[in-house]
Amino acid sequence: MMALAFLASYGFLRWGLKRQGIGDEEDAGAIMLAAGFGGIAGAKIYYAILYSDWRLLFQRTGLVWYGGFILATLVVYWVGTRRGLPVRATADVIAPSLALGYAVGRIGCFLVGDDYGMPTDLPWGVRFPYGLPGPTTAGFMRAEYQAQVPDVFPDHQLIPVHPTQLYETLACLGICLFGVWLLRRGIRPGSTALVVFGLLAVERFLVEFVRAKDDHFFGALTLAQLLSLAVLVFLVIVWMKWRADDRRAGQAGE
Repeated sequence: MMALAFLASYGFLRWGLKRQGIGDEEDAGAIMLAAGFGGIAGAKIYYAILYSDWRLLFQRTGLVWYGGFILATLVVYWVGTRRGLPVRATADVIAPSLALGYAVGRIGCFLVGDDYGMPTDLPWGVRFPYGLPGPTTAGFMRAEYQAQVPDVFPDHQLIPVHPTQLYETLACLGICLFGVWLLRRGIRPGSTALVVFGLLAVERFLVEFVRAKDDHFFGALTLAQLLSLAVLVFLVIVWMKWRADDRRAGQAGE
């Protein structure tokens, strides 16, 4: 599913660069290659740092979204500038491409039983007998995530949990489609990227409230939620800078 995620992102990126008239297939391939190496390396490095164990770098499991996002962003920016691609217009295409790839990748998380949510009695709750890091048994959910599971459920009984992987798949597909709509409207360069990246940060912040997590670092907030807030602050700073640049450019052209 990770491979399919990269292929889906590449297909969208190639289409978007051509549609915007800013790049071709070689540019799309260079960006995806940079995103692949940077994303996987960053996701693994973040995971090893999170658990203070560098041996985790050489294990198959353990890919953290924000670690991959940070390093891939830096590498893609470097590749894009070297190829002479306009930063804002390229980011407008990359952002929906990223949302699409993330949506596809989360299907893999669902299939392997990783990154599931807290217990729920909703009709679409899912039981994961072979989940990661463990099955969704009443005992495991109590011990690992301090879930409030009624005592009527014995420790060995599987209980349904929120399929947060599918929540993210649906949300990110919607964000991708919204990004396409913004692209087709031809709004100011950079605006689509800021909106889509902002929505992705908000989506991750919200889904964390129902995910099974044990990394609460600031009250009830998880580390991913703190990073989501940091991304939103960074996007506001970028928006203010771009707006100031446009204002100065407008004044210089008068």
